[in-house]
Formats: sequence, structure tokens, C-alpha cells
Amino acid sequence: MALQSGPHIISFSSGKGGVGKTTVAVNIAVCLSREGKRVLLIDGDLGLANVDVVLGLDVRHTIRETVEDGRDLRDTLVEISPGFFVLPASSGVPEMTRLSREDQELLLKALEGVTGNFDYVLVDTAAGIGESVLWFNNWVNSHCIIFSPDPTSMTDAYALMKVLTTRYDKKNFLLIVNQVQSGKEGKAIFSNMERVLAQFLDIKPEFLGAIPRDNAVVRAIRSQKPFLQTEPDSRAGRALKRICISLTEGLNGS
Repeated sequence: MALQSGPHIISFSSGKGGVGKTTVAVNIAVCLSREGKRVLLIDGDLGLANVDVVLGLDVRHTIRETVEDGRDLRDTLVEISPGFFVLPASSGVPEMTRLSREDQELLLKALEGVTGNFDYVLVDTAAGIGESVLWFNNWVNSHCIIFSPDPTSMTDAYALMKVLTTRYDKKNFLLIVNQVQSGKEGKAIFSNMERVLAQFLDIKPEFLGAIPRDNAVVRAIRSQKPFLQTEPDSRAGRALKRICISLTEGLNGS
């Protein structure tokens, strides 16, 4: 990946729901901010927001107000910790998942007005291949795809990458296998996906790493706090830190 000026803008997407995408995105944001980086996490699930739930936030303003009322996005930002900010979305608002072209352009302009102040901008999209998922993925620089050992999760992840490749000519995919039994299983699953992507889409993904099943993650979700904060030395915590290193080194050409 080429070294670039301006923020690294990365989507976190999955073909299937329930693979821990939002939890991973939140914890990577925490990890990056602890390294002294300024990080913005955008809740890109515009109709069924989850970032605020994972972090236990009491949200007062959301992206919806920018689209509908022209509210300045800077007034919507929530500072979670030094260097870590969240841009919350709305929940239970289906029309936000079907933005008109005019609304998309308005939101893009608003986002570009706030992202320049950050080193990393992470977009936690909705699951699947809906309109908002494709729109956000067409905007970002890099695409982090998260899936689990579940065969349906792997099939849907492949389908998402196929759409992004064939329709938008996207090829820069970073893969994370979540909820594995072991690192060995994670590498084997990635290798299988790598072969399929090379054979049918002629693309070569990058393996960021695998995150094991860990009760520390379950406890953190229930307490509505990042597991990197509650139990940083857990198996999942250590794996997440390694993934964060792989991500930054890859994006910065190390």
C-alpha cells in the first residue's frame, strides 16, 4: 500500500451480521488512539446504529441531523478518550439506509469537512451488500472485511468482495477472521479464502490476523466497554494488538 497524505480511511464490513464487526472496529480505534493517533470512528450503519451501544454512549445528536437539517458534523462528534472520537448514527430509521444521490453528496461533503483532522478514519458499515455499505466502501481507501469460521459468513464475505471488485474495481482488502478456536484455524481459513479470491477475482488480500473466541469479549460487550480496556491481556486483547500493528505497518508501507 502506498504512503499517502491525509487520513487513512478504512471501512469495516462483513457479508453477514453477528461476526463481531462493530466490536472489532471499536477496539481497533481504541488501540490506535492509545498509540497517540487521532482516530474517528464513524457509525456507518445509518439505520441500525451499534457503536453507541457497544460503548455505552448516551447519544444526543447523530448523522441523521446533518442529512435532514444540515447540522454541522463537528457538533455531533463525541470524544470517548483522548484522540478517540465517534460520529454516531441513528437507530430504527430505515430511510437513512436509502439516501438519495443528493443526500449522499451532502453527507460526503460534510464528512470530508471533519476527517482531515484525524490520522485514521474508521467506518463501521452495516452488514451485507446494501446501498449504504457499497456507498461507504466506494468512499474509503481500504476495506477491512471481517468474517468467522461459519461457512455462511465466509460465503457472504466473498460475495461482498466480489461486488466491490466487479462493480467498483476495489482490490485493497484486509481480512480478519474472528471467533476462531486457534491461530492455526484462523490461518487455514484465510488461506482458503485467499485461494478462492485469487482464482475467481484475481485479487490478493492481506491477512491482518485472527481473533479467538474469548469470554473476555463477552464480558466486555455486556459491560458496554471495549475489551481492550477491560481485559487488555486476554487472548482476544493480545490478538487485537497484533492486528493493530499489522494494520498500521501495512497502511504506512512498513
